Amino acid sequence: MSTRVVAIVPMRHDSERVPGKNYRLLGGRPLFHHIIKTLLASPAVTRVAIDTDSEVVRDSAREAFPDVEVLERPPHLRDGMTPMNDVLLYDMSRLDGDLYLQTHSTNPLLRTGTVTAAVERLLGDPERDSLFGVTRLQTRLWNPDGTPLNHDLAVLVRTQDLAPVYEENSCIYLFTRESLERHGNRIGERPILFEIPRDEAWDIDEEVDFRIAEALYALRSAP
Repeated sequence: MSTRVVAIVPMRHDSERVPGKNYRLLGGRPLFHHIIKTLLASPAVTRVAIDTDSEVVRDSAREAFPDVEVLERPPHLRDGMTPMNDVLLYDMSRLDGDLYLQTHSTNPLLRTGTVTAAVERLLGDPERDSLFGVTRLQTRLWNPDGTPLNHDLAVLVRTQDLAPVYEENSCIYLFTRESLERHGNRIGERPILFEIPRDEAWDIDEEVDFRIAEALYALRSAP
């Protein structure tokens, strides 16, 4: 039997730093449409669901994506300080699957091939219990106290020769029901760090991120 992979895209109506970002237009379409189309196009994804408290998102999704299930987020999970793991635990109780994939509307540049490759990577390694997307960093990083985090001041190594460190980029999380329930976290005890190119992994968190995503999207769409 094939693995049932359920993709969950949570999105709140309100956004503090970029108002209305989940449904703001990018490339002539609401932002969240991009990630939904990406997920629907992946042969590795069995089912796509949106978790939201937004009537705008709900109405737009039902019109544009009739095959996508829209889950209404209950009032006790709508606060901006609610941990995402709590939202996912609730969603899993309503969505039956073997493997769960969580991503965000704010990752509009994520490619379908990357989603498929991530699922195949985790399914191909039974020793691992989860996977999450990362971005490689090879730059000089510092602790708040002024001490170097990943380099030696006595040895001026070129940045491209520094040992890489990785930033969790929030593009992809893969986990099982068992792992999330056991650890209370979408990242388990034996995760795979799945590297995603920086231009594909751009996450919209602030206004400047939206502008950069628009520019990258325009470059990708250019003939």
